[in-house]
Amino acid sequence: MDAETLYRQLGRLIETTPDFSGFVPITHEQFVWIGRAHALVLASNDLAWRAEFDLAAKGPARADALKAIMLVLYKALASAELKAPASAQGAFIPAGNRFDAFAALTKVLQTATIDALIVDPYMDETVLTDFAGAVPGSVTLRLLADQASVKPSLEPAGKMWVAQHGTTRPLGVRLAAPKTLHDRAIFIDRTTAWILTQSLKDFAKRSPAEIVRADDTASLKISAYEAAWSAATVVV
Repeated sequence: MDAETLYRQLGRLIETTPDFSGFVPITHEQFVWIGRAHALVLASNDLAWRAEFDLAAKGPARADALKAIMLVLYKALASAELKAPASAQGAFIPAGNRFDAFAALTKVLQTATIDALIVDPYMDETVLTDFAGAVPGSVTLRLLADQASVKPSLEPAGKMWVAQHGTTRPLGVRLAAPKTLHDRAIFIDRTTAWILTQSLKDFAKRSPAEIVRADDTASLKISAYEAAWSAATVVV
């Protein structure tokens, strides 16, 4: 397996880590994930990581075992990223705490030159108080939330933003029909798609939190969410 493929597959694996909390027997989903993790560690061709993984997988304490497995996966991810082509690097950004989350999201939003669309069914004022300032001046920021799950604080925060910034930092806020938004995502200049593993209001409060560049499905997602934006109800 080439380094770029390994890098992307490791990123997607970490992104889809199932919930291992609790004391119920391991589920089929968890067994499948562990199997994929083991296969990718083997593909890294690092005997030390393989030994670490095997030892962790046999550990009696589930929480400790998962931490050890995740450490191996992150090391393999970092190694594969260094070996991958420059164009593929940076497609997966882990955010283990609030500062990491702020830095990672800021890095993504600062790349916008024309337009940034943030999609989050559970959006609240955090998107404006914590992250919107990273969008360069004069770049249009669009926020799309779900009518059924948006937090009440978003609309007044949006109106205060417009009252303060006007056209110097353009903002639009819309609500999609209930249960029609299935991703938490950031779309930059209608060309690049980033998928978030948690809502912005909760980002990095629960570990792991990641931002993943959706290279393979970017055009489809951009098209789908532009259509959702056009059909949504204008709030601000």
